[in-house]
Order: sequence, then structure tokens, then C-alpha cells
Amino acid sequence: MPKPQDLKLPFAFEKRQAIIFDRLWYVPAKVDSPNFSFPGFGDSTLFGNDQPLFIEYCSGNGSWILEKAKLNPTNNYLAVEMSFERARKIWAKIHNMKLTNLVVAWAEGLELTQKYIPHSCVSGIYINFPDPWPKRRHAKYRIINQPFLQEMHRILKPESCITTVTDHEDYSKIMIKEFISHKGFQSLIEAPYFEEPKPDYGSSFFEELFKSKGKTIRLHSFAKDDQK
Repeated sequence: MPKPQDLKLPFAFEKRQAIIFDRLWYVPAKVDSPNFSFPGFGDSTLFGNDQPLFIEYCSGNGSWILEKAKLNPTNNYLAVEMSFERARKIWAKIHNMKLTNLVVAWAEGLELTQKYIPHSCVSGIYINFPDPWPKRRHAKYRIINQPFLQEMHRILKPESCITTVTDHEDYSKIMIKEFISHKGFQSLIEAPYFEEPKPDYGSSFFEELFKSKGKTIRLHSFAKDDQK
């Protein structure tokens, strides 16, 4: 059975470039790859079919999206994770679980999306427990911001949704403010625009951890709204 440490890139670090192989999509940060051309999600290097595509950004060790892919074989799933240690854990689990409908992208989410993901091709987006970066001086590192939301709006199919989950009350308020400010999304949850995840939503390491500490989990769901 494959282990995380079995994942090896087929080139030296100084020659790194975007590449898709063996259920891994690697996009090195701030490196142009003129010889790489995105083949489309229907290509055999990715999914080889046109099933609905769902993306999870900040996938961590992958427990949430691995379970979703296992339970929903007629959907395709892309796990996006910028940490090599976490991405290769997902990669190993994909092979050990023999999942053909899940690919892991070892990449920075905004860069991957801007460079390669086509318009209006994604049926749903999920972001589970992103780092809240609570200090004001670190706010620029938060994934939920206007440039990111603009890209999410671009790649989502009409009326498809982006769902975010956090245990952090202040970050929940910040996310809601960013979505409402964008004007291209409509909350599917009435004010105060969050609810606890339903039992069938799925679980992750962080959800179980935060629940064990008695924290309230906040789920937000915003649909693409081209009329606003």
C-alpha cells in the first residue's frame, strides 16, 4: 500500500514545474510553466469523464473530501492543499482507498484557480475550517477575501454554492461581511447567515476536535447570483 513518503516528484526542485501525474496535480507557487497546458478535467490525467466537479480548498489531511468521494462515486472531487506533508497524505489515501474520482492539487488555491480552472465548470466549493489568522496584521493571509471570492464566482456554475465552515466567531463574521460585500452571492441561510452543519454534511479532524472542546460550529452557504 502506498505511503505518503512514496510520493516523489519527477524532477529536481530547481526544475519544478506544473505537472499532473498519478492523481496528483502540482502547481509550484510563483513558477511559470510554459510547457504545461491544462488538459481539461475530462482528460485521463485527471478524471476522464464529465461528472459534476466539487472542490475543497484547504483540505488538510483530507478526511472530509475522501469520505465524500467514497460516498459519491458519480461526482468528481478536487482537494486543494498547499502543504506538501498534508497533500501527500491525501495522495496516499486516494490510492489506498482506490478512489478514481478524487485528485489532490498540491498548490496555493488562488494561484491554481487563476491559472488553470475554467469559467463556470464547478458544481460546488467547500472550505472547511480555514486558518482564521486572528491577528489584524495577518489578515492578508485569510483565504476569504475579495480576489478569492471573485475567482470562486467565476468558476462556479450558475446558482451553484460555496460553503464555508469555521469554529471561529470573529472569522465567521468576517466571511459573512466579505460575501455580502461581493454582491455576486446570495446567502441560502437567513440572518444571521450561519447554522450548525447537518449530520449528513460530513466530518473532519478539526470538526471533531472543536466539538470536543465545546465550540459552536458555524456553516455558511452562499449561492452564485448573476442577477445581483
